[in-house]
Amino acid sequence: AQPGAGLARRGVPRHAERGVGHLSVLLDSPHALVAVLTQPDRPAGRGKRQQPGPVKALAQSHSLPVMQPRTLRDEETLARLRELELDALVVVAYGLILPSAVLDLPRFGCINVHGSLLPRWRGAAPIQRAIEAGDSDSGISIMRMDAGLDTGPVLARQRCAIPPLATSGDLYELLAGLGPPLLGEVLADLPAYLASAEAQDDALATYARKIEKDEARIDWQRPAAELARRIRAFNPAPGCFSYLGGERIKVWRAQPRSGAAAGTPGEIRALDEQGIAVACGDGTLVLQQLQFPGARALPVAELLRGRAAQLRPGMRFDAQP
Repeated sequence: AQPGAGLARRGVPRHAERGVGHLSVLLDSPHALVAVLTQPDRPAGRGKRQQPGPVKALAQSHSLPVMQPRTLRDEETLARLRELELDALVVVAYGLILPSAVLDLPRFGCINVHGSLLPRWRGAAPIQRAIEAGDSDSGISIMRMDAGLDTGPVLARQRCAIPPLATSGDLYELLAGLGPPLLGEVLADLPAYLASAEAQDDALATYARKIEKDEARIDWQRPAAELARRIRAFNPAPGCFSYLGGERIKVWRAQPRSGAAAGTPGEIRALDEQGIAVACGDGTLVLQQLQFPGARALPVAELLRGRAAQLRPGMRFDAQP
């Protein structure tokens, strides 16, 4: 869902969830939703025409005013927000920086739903970085925003285990089910939660930096276990890739195999319908699902029936074309 933010007044709002889910829950709450902020329409479809996101569509279907500013720093937007006389502003992966002038507007502040157990994984990509690091658990934190990057006091947390083979898409779905009831509890008695909010310990903080596209390039000199985690972390986006015979191949699923790897890193050592064993700097990575250019992602068993000539022992995956 396109990220969005819900605004409420006249009795603190009750609950919300990510994107459309957050807005749907707020609409079902007893609180007065007075406006919805979401990012500007973006080109979509074959014609690349400007299309409203699902957050905007849902808001308009309930006759809610929609604001789509490109920045929250211009005086016109700030004036419109002041006119709303907000009790609270619920922020969910909005994608724009909230300046101090906005953070200070609502009577009870700006309440953010964050996809990690703060102070671990502050920043833009907490779900991906948790999987990449091999964390055993994750969760939702609800915090009152301040001028720092996810540094505000935490009002509530909900912990969950990360399944051993979970992708970031899997974890996203898992966390999407935790946010609404937790946020509902917080918003139902927001003044009390604010009074007992827990200051974050900066000494325990880790930073979930934004995912750069080049990080998805597979460096076969790295340990197999590390590469397997990154492949899961970058699934469904941006998707890890390597080059084989000059073609850019995406790797969607892979498992590490411990033990010394014979052969040059990137070299296909063996293959069967269970996977393609590729030598790494430490251990072996067994590739289980690949996607060739212009084709859909397929398990190795299907690929071998149509691309056996392109997948042979001794061939080598490379970081560059």
